[in-house]
Amino acid sequence: MPALEAPRPALTLSQACAALWRATLSLMVAFMKTAAPAHRYLIARRIARNLDLLGGQDCFNTDCRATFSQLARRWNRKADRLTSSAGAHPNRPPFRLLS
Repeated sequence: MPALEAPRPALTLSQACAALWRATLSLMVAFMKTAAPAHRYLIARRIARNLDLLGGQDCFNTDCRATFSQLARRWNRKADRLTSSAGAHPNRPPFRLLS
């Protein structure tokens, strides 16, 4: 019986990035179906962080990474608009946790 070979790091990274991209697409769907501003804010920030992370991965070509970075900026602006429309401080969510 052949010995099990450890997965190659590049393949593992590629699979992890693909999974993160699919999860991010799911978050985008959740954002569109959610009406609560606080939830939309949190989802938009998570999407932006995911896209920012994907934009820094070498398993994607330069154009793809640039697109991820552009999308991350767009989702950050969307989250910022959610905070400003609620009259909250731009660096804090439009709600208070454990006040």
